Amino acid sequence: MVKFKNFLCKSYVGIILFFLYAPIMVLIVSSFNNSKSRVVWGGFTLNWYAEIFSSTTIMTSLRNTLILAFGSAFIATVIGLLACIGIDAMRKKEYSLVMSITNIPMLNADIVTGIAMMLLIIKFMPLGFGSIMLAHITFNIPYVILSILPRFNQLDVSTFEAARDLGAGPVYAFFKVVLPEIIPGIISGFLMAVTMSMDDFVITYFTKGAGVNTLSTMIYAQLKKGIKPELYALSTVIFLFTLAILIAVNIITAPKKPQKRGGNV
Repeated sequence: MVKFKNFLCKSYVGIILFFLYAPIMVLIVSSFNNSKSRVVWGGFTLNWYAEIFSSTTIMTSLRNTLILAFGSAFIATVIGLLACIGIDAMRKKEYSLVMSITNIPMLNADIVTGIAMMLLIIKFMPLGFGSIMLAHITFNIPYVILSILPRFNQLDVSTFEAARDLGAGPVYAFFKVVLPEIIPGIISGFLMAVTMSMDDFVITYFTKGAGVNTLSTMIYAQLKKGIKPELYALSTVIFLFTLAILIAVNIITAPKKPQKRGGNV
C-alpha cells in the first residue's frame, strides 16, 4: 500500500513537471527545425541561430532587454538591501505596516501598475529607455526585499554585537559578519529581479517610448505578422543561459559539508 502511494505521488509530480516543461521542449525542438511550420519537420538546422546575430531588430531588442534586466536588478538589489537594514531595525507595528505596503505592488495588477507609472513618469520626463529603467527598478524592489529580509530574520544578533565588542565598527562588522550570512538572499533577490525584468511586458509596454523595444514588446509587435523561427532559437538560448546561471548559483551557495578530521586518536 505504501509503495502504491509513493508511486501515485511520483506519478503526480511527474505529470505536473511534464506539463510545465513540455512547451519548452517543443520550443527547443522547433528552434532546430528547418521548416517554418511548427507541425512539419523539415530536417535539422542551425540556420535560425545564425539569423539571431544577423537581425538588427532582434539584437537591439536583446541588448535593451539585458541592459534593463541586469541594470535595474543591480540598482533594485542595492536599494532593497538598504531597505532591509532599516526594516529589520523597526518595531513590530512599523515592521508589519511596511511589509503590508511592500506586498501591495506584488498583488496589484500589472496593467494598473503600468498605467500608474506612465502617468507619473510623463509629468517629469519623456517616455523612453530611462522611463522603462525607472519602472523596472520600482517594481523589482519588493521582490528583492522579500528575498533578503528572511535572511535578516535568521541572523544571530549576538554575533554582530560580539564583533562590535571586539572593536569592529558598524560598517566593518556588517561587511564581515552580516553580509556573508545574507549573500544567498542577495543573490536570490538579484536573480529574481533579473527574471521579472526580462519577463515583464505590460509595464514595459506602457512606459516605453517610440522606437524603444525589448524582446517582449518586439515579439508582441510581430504577432500580427507571425512569429519568426529565429525567435524560437533566441528563446532557447535565453532558457539555457538562465538554467546555467541557476545551476552555478546552486553550486556556489550550497552548504559545504564539514570535513572529517583524519589521524589516529
